[in-house]
Amino acid sequence: MPIRGVLFDVDDTLFDYSGSEEAGILAHLRDVGLLDRFPTPQAAVALWRSIMEYQYARYLARELTLRGQQYERTRQFLAQLGQDGAEHLSDEQAAAWFAGYAAHRDAAWSAFPDAEPALLQLAPHYRLGIVSNSDADHQRRKLRAIGLLDHLGDVLVCSDQHGEAKPAPGIFHAGCAALGLPPHEVAYVGDKYTLDAEGARDAGLHAFWLDRAATDTPVGPGIHVLHTLATLAPTLAA
Repeated sequence: MPIRGVLFDVDDTLFDYSGSEEAGILAHLRDVGLLDRFPTPQAAVALWRSIMEYQYARYLARELTLRGQQYERTRQFLAQLGQDGAEHLSDEQAAAWFAGYAAHRDAAWSAFPDAEPALLQLAPHYRLGIVSNSDADHQRRKLRAIGLLDHLGDVLVCSDQHGEAKPAPGIFHAGCAALGLPPHEVAYVGDKYTLDAEGARDAGLHAFWLDRAATDTPVGPGIHVLHTLATLAPTLAA
């Protein structure tokens, strides 16, 4: 059967999350006078990301709310820097610190240059949508801000509302159902090999791993590799 629909991940697939995250934390640390605590800016980014990944995994496991993981990220990060009382910051104090970071991060939000052209190519021929490990309102606001929301129709399936996260098959199947298509008629495109590529394949979709860094990582059977979204439309057509 032909592919009739395409579902996308958001962060680091359509939207340059890593770029905005790096710009945001470095600008915020400069503002609050903490950047000189690190040997290099890259070390600051690496610590912030490692804590984000740990606390965000707790959010996906439904141990924390979306805001709750932001507060815990702030407390853990400042505690690692030796800030007195960091682990006991109130939610209001943690929220205020995180808001400083988020303001710089959001100012740096951008789509990847290949994202909008790819969606414009696909939209006349395929049903399009999103399946994301996040909160739907947050992702909708982000996609609107970077000018991509109108290209993606009304299909936005997110783990916070769905109740389970990728790579669980159910969230992929919910995306297919929202498109009105069976899984074998849907492609899924994402940058995370295990969560996105293997998860989509194991759920019965056509899996496309977006390896922007062209790492030449060996892939398993049934997984197609893209290095840019520019090649997605011709690959699907072929």
